[in-house]
Order: sequence, then structure tokens, then C-alpha cells
Amino acid sequence: MTRVLVVDDARLDRVLIEALLNEEQSFDVEIVDSAAHALRTVARHQPEVVVTDLVMPEMDGIALVSELRRLHAGLPVILLTSRGSEDIAVQALAAGAASYVPKRVMQEHLIETICDVVALSREQHAERELCRAMQRGEYEFDLDSDVSLIQPLVRHVQSAILLMGICDETESNQIAIALHEALQNAVEHGNLELDSKLRNEDLSAYCALLKERAKTPPFSERRVHVRASVDRQKARFVIRDEGPGFAPDRLPDALADENLDRLSGRGVLLMRTFMDEVTFNETGNEVTLVKFRDVK
Repeated sequence: MTRVLVVDDARLDRVLIEALLNEEQSFDVEIVDSAAHALRTVARHQPEVVVTDLVMPEMDGIALVSELRRLHAGLPVILLTSRGSEDIAVQALAAGAASYVPKRVMQEHLIETICDVVALSREQHAERELCRAMQRGEYEFDLDSDVSLIQPLVRHVQSAILLMGICDETESNQIAIALHEALQNAVEHGNLELDSKLRNEDLSAYCALLKERAKTPPFSERRVHVRASVDRQKARFVIRDEGPGFAPDRLPDALADENLDRLSGRGVLLMRTFMDEVTFNETGNEVTLVKFRDVK
């Protein structure tokens, strides 16, 4: 069971969120109405993920993220944002949150986001012990356009990041989220040429088309090429797909009011928030992500 703690001061939202999450039988859900109550709950029996409203009285979502990071490093936090609060969400992501979901689309995307974030934060200890003596790691992967391969790759690289002492567990989770987004974009929007607009309008149709194209040439014949280098000073990732590319500067602003209900541009926003450098090639089918050692 995945232990999920939900924090929201609005009673109606708590009821809606609890009903939604209880549909997922693998979730053990606990609901509290304030950040202070959440901190006490985490201290008693630590959840695997915290889902919190961003705007709350007394202690808001940003303050809660910071306090959880200080007291419980590595515990991932997902923000629920409402219209007009997306700019504040960026501050919370920088403070240590793992991801965010706009409330108006949480019915479609909250469970998926929780599952992704929890999967990326599990099973780190054994891999850290295995590779403790490593001073530098270089990896090259040529992946089929299969989204099921993303999580194992990210988890493998995340362990190396922690071993090298580039950052703490919270930041390693953020790097993992950025990599996950970059790889998912490469598979779905690059090689399989799926349109984010369809995902916003009809998630079922989007998923059906994903499965179809994953088996249909030429989409199914394309691969994602990943080069990663991790040492004691920085982590650098180059991810290239074999799709036609895109113009990154034409992505819609994920923080603009008219785009709050859309997922288009969200992945790039997370990448740019969590990584120190994010650059695309001219074609738009290759992205380079760099994270420097935390010297605090």
C-alpha cells in the first residue's frame, strides 16, 4: 500500500480528493486540514508522499514544503494549485516540491502523478550501498519508445546522483522528475508524435493512440538516445529522440491563465525549475540537462 497524506484546509476539496484517491485500491489515504496537523502526522507515521494545497492560512504550501524538506529529507510533496497560484507553485518547486497538479485537472492526472513520484522515490538505499565507491559514472542508453523503460533508467541514474553527493534526497527526486519529463516527452511527443492537445481534451483517446503508435512503424522503430555523465561536481544528461522535433520557444506559457488547465509546457517548466541548465538543439529533438553540485 502507498501511504498518501493529503493536506487541504477546504472541506469540500478534502472530500473530493479523498473520494478520488480512494478509487485507487493501492492507496492508504489520510486527510488533514492544516500544515501543522500534517507535520504532526508525518512525525508519527511517515507517508510515502504528501499531497498539499498551495494556498492555506497560517502555514501555506511553500512553508510546508520547506519544513518537510528540513525534517524529512526525501519525502516527496505534490502541490495542488488553483487558478492564479501557478506562479507561486514555481517558488514551491524550487523550495523542494516534487511536482504539481492543477486542481481543475486533478481528476485526470492526480493519481498518475502520485504513482510516478512515489515510484521514483522508492528503492534507493540498496543501490546507494552497491555503488558507494564510484567516483564517476558514464552511461549510454538506446531505448525503445516504451514508457515502461523510463522509470528504471531514472532510478538507476538517481542513485548515482546521490552517491556522488551532488545534492540531497529532495533535490535528487526533483532531478528524477525532470529526467522523467524529458524522457516522456522524447517518447510520446518526439518519437510517437503525440499531441498534448489531445491529452488535454481526451486522455483515453491519447492513451489508445500511444499504444497503437508504439506498435506501428515508423513510430515504433524510433529510439531514444540517452547519454549521462555523473561525477562529484555535476550531472549532465543529453536526451535525443528520432522524431521531427519542435520549436521550444513556441511552447505555451504554462503559467498563463488560459493555459492553467493544460499540460502542454508543464514538462519543460519542471525541467527548467529543477535543473541548473536546460538547452535544446536547433531541431528541438535533443535536450541537455545539467545539475551542479549543491555547495550549501
